[in-house]
Amino acid sequence: MHLSSEPVALQLHRVTRRYGKTVAVNNISLEVAQGEILVIVGPSGCGKTTLLRLVAGLDVQDEGSIRIQNRVVSGDGVFVPPEKRRVGLVFQDHALFPHMTIARNVAFGLHRLHKAEIKQRVYEMLDMVQLAHMANRYPHELSGGERQRVALARALAPKPDILLLDEPFSSLDAGLRMAMREHIQRLLKGINVTTFFVTHDQEEALLLGDRVAVMNRGQIEQVGTPEQVFHQPATYFVAEFFGYTAFISGHVTSAGLETELGFLPQRLSLSSGSEVNILVRPDDLTVYPDENGTAYIARVGFQGMHCMYQVALPSGRTIYSLMPHTYVYAPGTRVRVELRPGHDLVCFMNERAISTGVSQVTDHHFAH
Repeated sequence: MHLSSEPVALQLHRVTRRYGKTVAVNNISLEVAQGEILVIVGPSGCGKTTLLRLVAGLDVQDEGSIRIQNRVVSGDGVFVPPEKRRVGLVFQDHALFPHMTIARNVAFGLHRLHKAEIKQRVYEMLDMVQLAHMANRYPHELSGGERQRVALARALAPKPDILLLDEPFSSLDAGLRMAMREHIQRLLKGINVTTFFVTHDQEEALLLGDRVAVMNRGQIEQVGTPEQVFHQPATYFVAEFFGYTAFISGHVTSAGLETELGFLPQRLSLSSGSEVNILVRPDDLTVYPDENGTAYIARVGFQGMHCMYQVALPSGRTIYSLMPHTYVYAPGTRVRVELRPGHDLVCFMNERAISTGVSQVTDHHFAH
């Protein structure tokens, strides 16, 4: 399924790619709507770049089919080569031609147009990425961010049906990466181009995607809006992928959940006595120094405006608490832990999320 009511621009149906005994892409079905930005996110080796290469036509799947604008480009006995798929490609290393000016790089895929049309299109694209004044420079004369914008202009110049981006910001420094994300998101939305974006960066996925597909070991674990995959993870893997995740055990009762951090009046549609694992994130927990506390600070991670405290519980489990930088606790400090999520927490059985049922509680606040 896709998020938008717009027509489907890209459709993958049961796509599988094997390399010997390794299944790089395993039976994946996805739809991307016209103008949508779909971000494929996952750890190194999960198959996300292979998936992009299959869409681009740089590789061929063993099973399944791929459609672009309702035209089969691969599968069902059909294979359309990359140059005829109407896709734009932007890679991590920019892949600009070093011996060509910026203008000639952008013009590279426009050979079918008349000379005057090529010039007009090149300058439209360079204007769009705010680099028209650098048209006669060469790639080595540009910064990393400028080269990335040229690569984007070149990919968009032929007016592709689909734009494919493979880790486009990973070679940029942190400050520039943030600026480029915001700039390119505005640009892509402004021209309504369908975008298939691959990254390993969780923050990038949540910032850029209209929807996010979380990939693991060749499969899609969950597809949803950034808010859905973060706040309602379907599996352990998805929950853990988005950073500083911890789980505490819960014992189901008719009134709620008994946990080592206290009682949680969150009812589940499970029989009393069932055991679940409860997802807790750093913003769900607050810690206070307490000589009689049964937990202690194991590690401190200074993050500027905040401190990330790793807290060891009596059970041996580790949790995390995000606190303002004004709260300074040394490792070894005994603490009291308060569970203050303000929302129902996601519970898991057999590493998959279960229905939380209906809870009347709007502000959980329990101390241990």
